[in-house]
Parts: sequence; structure tokens; C-alpha cells
Amino acid sequence: MTDKEDATATTGKAYIVGVGMTKFEKPQSRQWQYWDMAREAGGAALADAGISYDLVEQAPVGYCYQASTAAQRAVYELGLTGIPVYNVNNNCATGSTALMMARQFVASGLNDCVLALGFEKMNKGALGAGAGGADFSLSPVARHYGVMAERHGFEMTPPTAQIFGNAAREHMERYGTTAAQLAAVAEKNHRHSAANPRAQFQDVCTREEILAARTIHDPLTKLQCSPTSDGAAAAVIVSERFVREHGLAGRAVEIAAQAMTTDTAESFASGSCIDVVGQPMSRAAARQVYEESGLGIEDIDVIELHDCFSVNELLTYEALGMCPEGKSGPLVESGVTTYGGDWVVNPSGGLISKGHPLGATGLAQCAELTWQLRGEAGPRQVPGARTALAHNIGLGGAAVVTLLRRH
Repeated sequence: MTDKEDATATTGKAYIVGVGMTKFEKPQSRQWQYWDMAREAGGAALADAGISYDLVEQAPVGYCYQASTAAQRAVYELGLTGIPVYNVNNNCATGSTALMMARQFVASGLNDCVLALGFEKMNKGALGAGAGGADFSLSPVARHYGVMAERHGFEMTPPTAQIFGNAAREHMERYGTTAAQLAAVAEKNHRHSAANPRAQFQDVCTREEILAARTIHDPLTKLQCSPTSDGAAAAVIVSERFVREHGLAGRAVEIAAQAMTTDTAESFASGSCIDVVGQPMSRAAARQVYEESGLGIEDIDVIELHDCFSVNELLTYEALGMCPEGKSGPLVESGVTTYGGDWVVNPSGGLISKGHPLGATGLAQCAELTWQLRGEAGPRQVPGARTALAHNIGLGGAAVVTLLRRH
């Protein structure tokens, strides 16, 4: 065994030493291409780490809407060093999947320095059916939509809003969750985004304005739905050896635990949209992360979670163990998920307000939490943050949960 192999294999640790992201923007609002976004975010992450691109050994790169080998076209803006580049697509969990690959490369001892990058250049309007186009029978999520259709029918509203909207209806029917509680999620996240200069929206919205906005799929209004977005984010992941040799201890945030889960029989057995949209996956991934790290949800200070629609934040509270099943509505109303509470959830504004360029979202969560743990989040800083949790899901399905702590 070489010195390098021994230094990495004995610890199995991986650290984030540099992060970067673009401002998330409405599609077609700026004349730029995905490689311009990648250059900006990737360059910022390298500059944040204080290293040059020629030290990067591999690069997993995520996106959903660009053509094959778009990853190469993107990272070639950073340098032409001939390293392996992986094109990653895992629906809305793409960015966190790229991050997980980078962590595995480093923690296994294979590499000392890996760049994880995610980007998306999207079209205006709601997401469509996916790879199957208008024929939902050919969609990778046809089974998921089939469960929904059997119980709720299939309407002409945007399909992703429809399946999450039906999950919200079920939660309301089962637990007495109210429209006002759903709106409280969006109210909190829009308020948080006002302090985030990289967020797509920075407008504070009242609960009444949220409830009065145009209905996308009852009970979800427009201000409770994440928008399509353009943007990119990146992170530099390194070994303990690399941290030591490059004097990066003051910048390093440890990836203390991470897990990815996919659908099991539980996702489909109940015929419930609550299960189909990923609550069982999220619960299983969180359990694995708590077991690996030895920490529990009560030990976490700040959380970035996948609030693609307001209801999914409530479902994720329950999956992460923040409250008993069915009690997430009262939890958000109580104020414990914002500043001054037990946790600060989505200080960035979350997907609802920060934006949701699919391939970049998981890495944008990573960037926000890294800034929080370093104390570099400015006016949205969570006081004394030492531990953080990221949650990112994609229908089809994948759930990635990542636990970070200050080195």
C-alpha cells in the first residue's frame, strides 16, 4: 500500500473545501449557455478552495436537460487536462448524486481531489412528462403517475404539481393539515430568500398573498411551487491528506455521512401519493445517515431540504424525524423551523424561492450549508451553526441525504 492509499483508506473521510454557484434566474432571462454557468460556478468553487483545476482528478457533472457529454463541454471551460468526466442524471436529485459520487471517489482512497458540478438551462413553464414526452406510458415515472391516476384520476394540470398536490390533499384528509399550514412553508421560505442575493426570487410574501395566488393544482398555488430556473453550482471534495498538505483546515467542512435510497415496494403498496413522491425513500436515507454519523435530528442546526412544493417540506419534516407523522403542519406554524427555533430550514429560500435548476439544486444546497457552517452566510447566517443536513429527491426515484459538520 502506498503512502497515499494509506492516508486516505485509514480515515475514509471527505471534506468540502470550496463551493460556488451562480445566481439562479428565470429561464432565458440572461443570454448565457450552460457552459457559461459551469465556468462561473466551477471557477468560483476552485477559487474558494484556493486551488487550480489541474489538481482535480475526476469530475462527476450533473444535468437533466442537455445532450449527452454536455458535462465535458462544461468542464472544458475550466481546463483541458484529460481527466475522467461523468455525465450524471438522476432527475431532481442529480446534483446531490454528483456530490455523492465525488465523496465516494475520495473516501474510498481513489482520489484526493474531485470536482462535483451541476447545471441546468431550462425552458419556461412547468415541467413536462419527461423522456416519454406527451405519452406518459413511456415516462420513467409512469408507474408513479399510474398510482396517482388510479386514486385521483389524471387532470390537465402540470403533472409534477398534480402528484404533489394530490399528496397534499391526502395529508389534509388524513391528518387535518390546513391550506394555511401549507402556505406557512412558502411564507417562511420566501422570507428567507429576501436575504439571499443568489435567489431567483427575493420578495417577501404574506400568507394571504400565497393563498390568493393562482392555483396550479388544488391546494397548491403558484407561490407554493418551485419555478423552472437556469443556474449552476459546484463543490470541491478532497481527502484529509489534501486538506493537510494544502493548509485547508480552516476552509474544510466534513461530509460526515451520506446515503442514497431508491423506491422500494413500500413506495407503491399503499396507493398513496405521499409514498409515491418519496417520503419512504427520504425516511430510509435519513435513518442510514443518523446511524452512520452517530447523530440524530436533534443534533442538527440548519437544514436545506427539497421543497419542490410546499407539501414536500411538510412530508420531509416527518421523514427526517423532526415531528411525528401527521404533525408537520403544526410544526411549521409553531416557528421551530425558522430563526430562533430548533432548526433553520431552507435559509437560502429553498427551491420555492431560490429556484430549482434540476442538475444544480443538490450542489446549491451543499454550497449554502458550507457557507452556514463556515459562518459566511451574511444576513441569513444561522448563529453558531456546527452541523447541517441536506435532503434532495428526484421522482423515479432517488433520495439523497447528506450530513455535514464543521471540521
